[in-house]
Amino acid sequence: MSTRPTKPAPRAGFGLSLKGRALRLLAAREHSRAELERKLSAHEETPGQLTQVLDDLQAKDFINESRVVASVIHRRAARFGAARVKHELQGKGLGAEAVAQAVQGLKATELERAREVWRKKFAAKSDGLAQDAAERGKQMRFLAARGFGAEVIRRVVSQAEDD
Repeated sequence: MSTRPTKPAPRAGFGLSLKGRALRLLAAREHSRAELERKLSAHEETPGQLTQVLDDLQAKDFINESRVVASVIHRRAARFGAARVKHELQGKGLGAEAVAQAVQGLKATELERAREVWRKKFAAKSDGLAQDAAERGKQMRFLAARGFGAEVIRRVVSQAEDD
């Protein structure tokens, strides 16, 4: 048996409060309400405390769905297609309408963004054009993994001109 004294149970008021934890997360980047609920639920001391804290932060506009959408688009749009960004937005628990609007805006620029991603990855090698079916497949899989649509991928890889 160990003779070491046991640690006393943590007391309320010591350490970081639930609101402090939420503000620390929000200071690092924008978080949706659902993300904060998931991350902070283990730190809730009394039932309903987390809901009250998040309601307060939302009333003071610390939690804002449109800023979360704008943040994700700003960080991801240059490297990923609409499908991948849509999946990330849905994973953050955002409303379907906000996600649909964001994806609609991304689809308008998807061809240009896909060309830029393709250019950065493949244009340095022999002008980037696929020399055989294996290379073409590799390029298509790369763009598909980044979340670009099939028609956009076909146009980029075959270097078709805009209509």
